[in-house]
Amino acid sequence: MPGLTPPVADEREGLIGYLRQQRYFIRLAAYGLTEEQARATPTISSLSIGGLIKHVAGVETNWMDLVMQRQPTMSPEEGYDDYAASFRLGPDEHLASVLEHYDQVSALTERDVAAIPDLVRPVPVPKDVPWFPQDVEAWSVRWVLLHVIEETARHAGHADIIREAIDGATAIRLMAAAEGWPETPWVKPWRAPRDTTLASD
Repeated sequence: MPGLTPPVADEREGLIGYLRQQRYFIRLAAYGLTEEQARATPTISSLSIGGLIKHVAGVETNWMDLVMQRQPTMSPEEGYDDYAASFRLGPDEHLASVLEHYDQVSALTERDVAAIPDLVRPVPVPKDVPWFPQDVEAWSVRWVLLHVIEETARHAGHADIIREAIDGATAIRLMAAAEGWPETPWVKPWRAPRDTTLASD
């Protein structure tokens, strides 16, 4: 996939196109990582790349459950510890399984959106979530998709910083490696260092 979202014909294609692009970039941050590196927290933050991918999959699921009026997978009653755990890979979770789950979430979102006739359709604002507005009765499907794009893009940026702290790799170099670009004076594709510990490239 190129570094820019492809041309779009209409709003729905544009929203899904931009969401796909942000999903792609957060996945790129995991390209070539070992399991240890996917769990690493090399900055002052407690965030890891594997944890961020797990989190954005959960965020997208929760918002689309709200749109489709399905039973939510996370509720405000679960508390802060459950929320914090959504950013971490558990002992039985691995990068490959988190990426596979994200693919499944992405496919379901796109099927759901394709089945919605009008993006202006109201999405009722839950009244039991303290950080949701109390003076808004409903969002639109359009608003929810824009919010999911915003959330994914924010965390893709976090993942870029964490990846660069792990081995110096940047998004363009990772994209060049993942897509098999030839080396040019402008871009040198990322290559795995001989030592796969948290050393610079």
